[in-house]
Amino acid sequence: MDYSLAALKLLCIQLKAARPTHDSSQSSLSYGPILFQRAWLQGVIISLPSTAGGDGRFLVDDGTGVIELIASRDVLNNDWKLGSYVMVVGGCVIRDGDLPIIKVHKIVDLSAFPHREAMWYLEVLEAYKLFYLPLIVDS
Repeated sequence: MDYSLAALKLLCIQLKAARPTHDSSQSSLSYGPILFQRAWLQGVIISLPSTAGGDGRFLVDDGTGVIELIASRDVLNNDWKLGSYVMVVGGCVIRDGDLPIIKVHKIVDLSAFPHREAMWYLEVLEAYKLFYLPLIVDS
């Protein structure tokens, strides 16, 4: 994992538009001309992993689409609830015809802060306008 590549603030629909690159020594994705390996998304938990020998997979909906999360045992030890609003940062895998996957590095329950969801859309819009769009336009 190349940590010099920033974790992009993205909506699910933007993550679905990302494409794998093949010219890098490490697997990375491109969103237009922007290379990344990790994404930062926020959304509502709509499916929890199975408690009986589950594989640590969650589903999260951000209002623009659904992503699949793969979590470690440490993450699974928390008491996650359906409907919780969470922030997730992790490595990305794009699969043709299937949901994007984020391999969770960090997940935080933001449910105690109800304004976070509305603010998230503004944060993503700001990042897009200030950082991503100028690179896309120049390419």
